[in-house]
Amino acid sequence: MESNKLANIIKIVVTVIAVIGAILLVRVLMAGEQEITDSVELQNSLVSPLVYFSQMLFFAAVIITVILSLLGLFKNPENLKKTLLGLGVFGVLFIIAYFSADSNAVLDNAGKVLEGGEAGSSINKLVGAGIVFSLILGAIGLVFFLYDLGKGLIKS
Repeated sequence: MESNKLANIIKIVVTVIAVIGAILLVRVLMAGEQEITDSVELQNSLVSPLVYFSQMLFFAAVIITVILSLLGLFKNPENLKKTLLGLGVFGVLFIIAYFSADSNAVLDNAGKVLEGGEAGSSINKLVGAGIVFSLILGAIGLVFFLYDLGKGLIKS
């Protein structure tokens, strides 16, 4: 009974959100592309509310997802342990990537140092760490893929 009530409430909320979104979109479409492009006032009065509404929906979805995920983790301590262990391994891999990354100068096609890309820059170090981190995770994923592929071939 309670589940049915919740489903009805969710249907109503989704319907209201869809109607508001449709009204905002129809207002933009009725104005016409050229008129909106030419008039900043029209952009602010028609497009801005649609963008703001979309942002609010996005933020609400992210917040609800994070809250429900955390609630699910705290309700099941075994999953919480696995998640924390996974985050720990993730952190160790990032530390390895950070210390193996370089912070050399970033050059353009002409060989000139780009603005903000000077040698020793912390941004260069973090970007390099992100690239190395992606390579490490890709290599680990490839190893597991090949392992699973080999296991499947042996079984058949």
